[in-house]
Amino acid sequence: MTAIVDLAGKRGLVAGIANGHSIAAGCAAAFRQAGAELAVTYLNEKAEPYVRPVAESLGAPIIVPCDVRVPGQLEAVFERIEEEWGRLDFLLHSIAFAPRNDLHTSLVNCSPEGFAEAMDVSCHSFIRMAKLAAPLMTEGGCLLTVSFYGADRVVENYNVMGPVKAALESSVRYIAADLGERRIRAHVISTGPVKTRAASGIARFDELLDEVRARTPAGRLVSIEEIGKVAAFLVSGAAAPLSGSVVYADNGFHTIA
Repeated sequence: MTAIVDLAGKRGLVAGIANGHSIAAGCAAAFRQAGAELAVTYLNEKAEPYVRPVAESLGAPIIVPCDVRVPGQLEAVFERIEEEWGRLDFLLHSIAFAPRNDLHTSLVNCSPEGFAEAMDVSCHSFIRMAKLAAPLMTEGGCLLTVSFYGADRVVENYNVMGPVKAALESSVRYIAADLGERRIRAHVISTGPVKTRAASGIARFDELLDEVRARTPAGRLVSIEEIGKVAAFLVSGAAAPLSGSVVYADNGFHTIA
């Protein structure tokens, strides 16, 4: 019997692994377990020692740097993929950033420069990836990104990332509409809070974890492995009728008032 989630023969790009505890790492592991071949990016030389072992453990043949703020680096990633593979079936964008001073202040006090950088790195980079990926998705494909329920509700200390993630979720819907005729789907996975390196930049994050755990119907937080299984399903043929969705992987927390 054929597995429902079968990515054998598929090739995907995973951008945003910081270390083995990242949401992107959990997704990459699930993609690989389902049979996909992966290209993996790392932010810079400082990040490479944490990312390369993860990528190598997944047998990734393409491991390349990608800081979306550096002109030409994102384009170079897709040039490498085109050169070595000639096509792409899916990608995961798990990139977010805001300058510390702007993240740790109220939205009304966020600087114009900080807001612009947070939006560029966390949202517009996904739009850029979609544009670069589309010509390589000759047989259709799937574009995934990651959000958080702070896009829908005010979360204490989430600050500028709230409107940034809301913009990301809206962008996914428009991209799904733009690329639907090419059989390219787009989704957001809105996860519950996960203790990752990126999340550690949010003030009092441990308190948020405790609060969410207490209020979640399941009484527990979601794991990167569970998020990965959702991601693998979404990029698989089994999810072909779905596009433009915000898919919640938070053990039902988003349903609680």
